[in-house]
Amino acid sequence: QIDPRDSWLVAAAEKNLPIVTPGWEDSTLGNIFSGHVMKGSVRNVHTVRTGIEAMTFLADWYRKASAERSVGFFQIGGGIAGDFPICVVPMMHQDMQLPDIPVWSYFCQISDSTTSYGSYSGAVPNEKITWGKLEEDTPKFIIESDATIVAPLIFAYVMSDE
Repeated sequence: QIDPRDSWLVAAAEKNLPIVTPGWEDSTLGNIFSGHVMKGSVRNVHTVRTGIEAMTFLADWYRKASAERSVGFFQIGGGIAGDFPICVVPMMHQDMQLPDIPVWSYFCQISDSTTSYGSYSGAVPNEKITWGKLEEDTPKFIIESDATIVAPLIFAYVMSDE
C-alpha cells in the first residue's frame, strides 16, 4: 500500500538482508492463512516456510555472510521473533559442533517489554551471554520504546546519505 521507495522491507531485500519471521503462525496473518488453507484457496500449506526451514535458511545465510564480514543482530520486539534467529549461532556451535562460526558482532533490540531475567521478551542483552548467543565483549544496545516509532527513524537514518 506504500510506495516501494519508502519500504524498509524492499530496501532490505535489495541489500539481500534476510528478514526472518518465526512464529508468524501465531498471529492474525497465521489465522487468515490457515483459513485459506482449509477453504482451499491456498493449496499448499508450505507456501510459507516452516520454522525449521527458516532456521536452516538462516544458518546457511549466516555461515556465508559471517565468513565475508562481521554480522550484527538487530531485533525488533521480543519473544520468538528475537529468540529464534539469535539462536542460530549457539545452534551451530553446540548442536553442529562448528566452533569457528563467529558470534554476532553486535546486538541491538527495540523493545517495549519490561526488562527481566529469564524472560524471552524482556531478557537483558547480558543474559544472552550465558546462553552462548553473545560474548561478554559484544557491543549490546537496547532501545526501550515503541518499535513502530523507533524502527522507521533508525531505518531512515541508516538509509540516508548523511
